[in-house]
Amino acid sequence: MKEFKHVIADPMGLHARPAGMLVKAVAPYASKVTVIAPTGKADARRLMGIMRLAAKAGMELTIQVEGADEETAAAELQAFMAANL
Repeated sequence: MKEFKHVIADPMGLHARPAGMLVKAVAPYASKVTVIAPTGKADARRLMGIMRLAAKAGMELTIQVEGADEETAAAELQAFMAANL
């Protein structure tokens, strides 16, 4: 399992648009991706689960990636989140 941390930089937090972008970014990977916030955890393939986290700007998220392509998925998702969230 690979794991990395990300602090939300978007002033509006992890709202619908960036949550949807995250779901689309996770889709190509076979690995299970879990988003863990202080408010709970969610499967990164489930838009409503991510929205339910109510992640605000400045909140630290932990992203866990587990599966066959976890090395690639974790590296690319970390870059995606740094650029977009």
